[in-house]
Amino acid sequence: MKLPISSRLLACAGFVCPGDRVADIGCDHGYLGIHLLTEGIAVSVIASDVNEQPLQSALRNAHKYGVADKMSFYLSDGVRNIPRDFDTLVCAGMGGDTMIHILEAAPWLRKDQYRLILQCQSKAPMLRQYLSEAGWRITEESVLRDGKFLYTVMEVVWQPEYPRLTVGEWYFPPALLENPSRDTASYYRWVVKGLRIKQAGRGEHADSELIQALTELEKLAQVPELDFLKGETV
Repeated sequence: MKLPISSRLLACAGFVCPGDRVADIGCDHGYLGIHLLTEGIAVSVIASDVNEQPLQSALRNAHKYGVADKMSFYLSDGVRNIPRDFDTLVCAGMGGDTMIHILEAAPWLRKDQYRLILQCQSKAPMLRQYLSEAGWRITEESVLRDGKFLYTVMEVVWQPEYPRLTVGEWYFPPALLENPSRDTASYYRWVVKGLRIKQAGRGEHADSELIQALTELEKLAQVPELDFLKGETV
């Protein structure tokens, strides 16, 4: 019985360490947690959702795939109502603003015992800016293609002494270049194209942050070892 799990969730699963206790926030159908357990990656999964219907769906699927005894289910807005005995928190398929709301409401997460895995659907620069300014460090981030769209998955740890990201790095952080995937260059070009379109639309009214971000990113592709970033946007 094959689990119908998406490429995005599989990418998130790839960041989970063997033996982790995982909290899947916004679990929807529960496929991520089920995959982690059936593959022997996680030892336990807290599955939570803000809505009753997807949570019940996750519970039914957990029984269907034989892992219900290793999962616990909570109706919760973010992490408000879940236990704190986990190692890794996963938020996938949400907008950056929603993730910020969840993290702002949980200052107790600001400890080095927790690791975050975030797969952002929209407003990724806003999320990266918030994480950096709040004291979180993006230790790893990778690009994946799911259908026609490009997404990133990031690993985040509490490290308030780490240098803050620059404006350009809100859009394309250094972590993306640590272990670039085959889609990293496409993501870079997509980001630059979007900034250029935004700048052209604003003309002489383009704000300084936008100009700074675009300047930083255009300079990045001039670094000899990063010339693979150049090319046509796909």
